[in-house]
Amino acid sequence: MQIRRVSDCRAVHRHPEETSAVGHWCRVVCFSVFICCTRWCSAADELPRNWPKLPISNGVVELPAQEWPFHPAPRHIKVYIYYPFGRLEHVTAKTGLMLTVHNWGGTEAIGSAEPKVLTERLDVVSIAVDYLQSGKDEALESPDPYDFGYLQALDVLRGLWYVQQGLKVNKTNFDASRIYATGGSAGGHVVMMCNKFAPRTFTCLIDICGPTKLSEDIAYGLAGGSSFNARYEIKEGLPTSLTIDEREIRCLSDPRHLAEMKRLGNTTKVIVVHGIDDKTAPFADAKELVESMQHAKLDVESVFVGKGQLDGKVFTATGHTIGHRTEIMFRAADKYLKIGSKNYLSRTTSTDFFRREEIKYETTNGAYVISYENGYPIGKFVPK
Repeated sequence: MQIRRVSDCRAVHRHPEETSAVGHWCRVVCFSVFICCTRWCSAADELPRNWPKLPISNGVVELPAQEWPFHPAPRHIKVYIYYPFGRLEHVTAKTGLMLTVHNWGGTEAIGSAEPKVLTERLDVVSIAVDYLQSGKDEALESPDPYDFGYLQALDVLRGLWYVQQGLKVNKTNFDASRIYATGGSAGGHVVMMCNKFAPRTFTCLIDICGPTKLSEDIAYGLAGGSSFNARYEIKEGLPTSLTIDEREIRCLSDPRHLAEMKRLGNTTKVIVVHGIDDKTAPFADAKELVESMQHAKLDVESVFVGKGQLDGKVFTATGHTIGHRTEIMFRAADKYLKIGSKNYLSRTTSTDFFRREEIKYETTNGAYVISYENGYPIGKFVPK
């Protein structure tokens, strides 16, 4: 497009009825635009300085991550990368990308679909991320409040962007229309938050038993409810207090935010898999989420598991443990993910990483803004 503009300007300059002054300024402006675009394209094809190169075989890298206000210091995340047949050279123009996101207190892909199996069955680069507060010590035994999907989703999206950008830098062709994600338990909530923060990026997403919002029960670890305890303080004004805005941005069923996702053009096929007797991530919340997404006219499908679905192999329980999460993912979504299947899905729009725009979600006292100026997302809260 920029080249056509330069050509058009030169054509105008050559027109005999135009003055030389107009032609001169046309050339100056077009040359400036060309230089700016060339610099932008060059930057868009690079990784940030001091970031590691994409490994040539299955491996783990560390990336800098957005600062956490509870501990304002440099922070890093681990990104696990699995290629088809274990090596970068086996990525082809048909290979997609797929996140598999671990549970509360897990690391790598614990509690989610097995990454090596995903690469073999679906021809994808599988990506797992040790996001903020991964691991038992940070997630379960630390006195700090649990992030519950905000910076965690930004961490996971950063890992996805890194792999996509690394492939571009390496000049490795892959299928950017095949970007998928799955997560189990709290990982299900994180991937749904990824879809919220990057609403034009994912083709299909499978949430397995994920909580849908930071309810008072989960936020404060109230007795008699969910076993999740995010360790926030009920008393207001403390560093560990929870604001209404922090709760709203983490709520997947917020009608304002679902409407904004629809307005932005979200087309992700979302599959919500949930046991009807789940009390850890309450089933009622999952049902509410599906109904809210349907009301917003977003593409959602539910797999609610009752006793009639138990087979002792894939689905083994109607509660939070539910069954074999790798096989559950295939049972729910194979028809959408496997190349050549009748219901195979691919996305036709560019990702949020490429658009370099801002995503904005209004809350009671301000708005959360997710900026893609750098390609990868950075989030901030802007008060009214």
